[in-house]
Amino acid sequence: KVDGKGRTDVTFPTGFMDVISIEKTGENFRLIYDVKGRFTVHRISSEESRYKLCRVRRVSTGPKGVPYIVTHDGRTIRYPDPSIDVNDTIKYALDTGKISESVKFEP
Repeated sequence: KVDGKGRTDVTFPTGFMDVISIEKTGENFRLIYDVKGRFTVHRISSEESRYKLCRVRRVSTGPKGVPYIVTHDGRTIRYPDPSIDVNDTIKYALDTGKISESVKFEP
């Protein structure tokens, strides 16, 4: 599974901070960068595999004034907290699809 969704295509692309779960062995991994900038897999607990950290790329309003945000991995989340701005980090719950908390960007 990639981000909680079963994938049958072995060539399905994964990206930064994706959660990879192998159900047969019960292992969970997060795809992150190592010190040289290469992708590496990091073993995580089952509790940590329930969420994903996402960076906010765009905050806008859609049709009929519906506010939404777009994250670094292409997710569109409707009706976010109004205090969330561009470059903030959100903790995205993979099972519910909701934002559980957010961290403000401090330059």
